[in-house]
Amino acid sequence: MKYRICVDSSSNLLSNHIIDSEVGFNVIPLTIRVGKQEFVDNDELNVDDLLKEVESSKEACTSACPSPQDFLNHFEDSEYVICVTISQKLSGCYNSACVARDMSNNKDNILIIDSMLTAGAMRLIVDKAYSLIKSGKEFNQIKEELLKYRDSIQLLFVLDKFDNLVKNGRMSKVVAFIAQLAAIKPLCYGEGGEIKIKEKVRTIKGVLKRLVHNIGLMCPVTKGRTCVISHTQNKESALLLKALIEEEYEFDSIIVEDNRGLCAFYALSGGLLVSF
Repeated sequence: MKYRICVDSSSNLLSNHIIDSEVGFNVIPLTIRVGKQEFVDNDELNVDDLLKEVESSKEACTSACPSPQDFLNHFEDSEYVICVTISQKLSGCYNSACVARDMSNNKDNILIIDSMLTAGAMRLIVDKAYSLIKSGKEFNQIKEELLKYRDSIQLLFVLDKFDNLVKNGRMSKVVAFIAQLAAIKPLCYGEGGEIKIKEKVRTIKGVLKRLVHNIGLMCPVTKGRTCVISHTQNKESALLLKALIEEEYEFDSIIVEDNRGLCAFYALSGGLLVSF
């Protein structure tokens, strides 16, 4: 096979996202450990069961990235490989994938992309990679355009709970302190691969309105782009958010998706992430 696209499971994608005899596609799962139980973030994972265990567990809950060998297993049967990972400041996936690339006999033809974000942002990069491959462009040109596209993607999010992000050191101490204040609903964003707070709002309605407003500030031209709304057990708010975005902007498409294992584990119930 000439091309293969790989992505880690923080992308929320299932293994059937791309079915093409000419382009391979693999989702490489992270694992979530709840006490002594281990949940593999693959197609078979029941997210509701995972969250029930997380909520009831009094023991430590952690996540683990795939090993270099896990990545390497998918790098060896294609001439060119494009691998997209969650921000390296949130997980070891990027470093693990880079080690796998350096172990490969085909390392010059393996592109590892740090998405600098997670969830829908990774889906956007995967879809862009597939589009560029199918357009017939050369690998070096695909690499150049993908990295440029990656740098244009934005992520805004609103969470009800920050427990697992804080406990697992995925936020700075200052940001974590502000995020947990009961009197505010922080509107967060991704910048430079890290989680930051854009605004401090007092109500959920208010923070959703500010989220929609900030889309225009961060992405003045929405025509020709796709927006991905990822939610954890919060479809009602996700659909409301979709309607609000449709009223204001001209995205070609707005996709609403469920958060799967890793994103659900960190966003927890009620979480909303918007990538564009």
